[in-house]
Amino acid sequence: RGAGARNVVGFDRAALREPAARWFYRHTAPVGEGRHVIKKNLALVSHVLDQPETALEFPLQDVDAAALASVRARGIERFALINPGAAWPNKRWPAERFGAVAALLASAHGLTPLVLWGPSERELAERVVAASGGQAVVAPETRLADLVSLSRAASLIVSGDTGPLHVACAVGTPSVSVFGPTDASRNGPWDARDRVLTRYAACA
Repeated sequence: RGAGARNVVGFDRAALREPAARWFYRHTAPVGEGRHVIKKNLALVSHVLDQPETALEFPLQDVDAAALASVRARGIERFALINPGAAWPNKRWPAERFGAVAALLASAHGLTPLVLWGPSERELAERVVAASGGQAVVAPETRLADLVSLSRAASLIVSGDTGPLHVACAVGTPSVSVFGPTDASRNGPWDARDRVLTRYAACA
């Protein structure tokens, strides 16, 4: 409304997370509750454009990424991404558990565990490496383009509910994800081949 749009369309009352938002809509779209958030948003667009919903596709372009070049320069060819960080502390699985998974990926599957980290998370990544018995390595510093490139090249990502997981899923990287206080059926991977471990019923 503030931008001067002539037509503002939003979710119907049943699907709204912020009930006050409905006062700003000229029209609402029945998108259904209990669906994945991506499918809800596609349903809204489908309603506005009067077109059927489409398959989930994310045409993210690949770009030259320094992080992947750095990984290759270290002689790492087959790797799994380990992402222990998250903005919410209660979304974070313990570093020691990630370290144990990293050690298993290395010993049982011959994958180099590459531990991602974001702002203020370098120490966390190093704790995962230590807990892996040195099997894992700390990833280079990453930008968004680096995450896309690393995810495309990775054999797997193991992560909680946070940005790098969603980027990896968008480019089709197989995933194993750990969910606590958030609902994986709403926010998680959507490919049936991905694996979700969830405590949502107990943590919500």
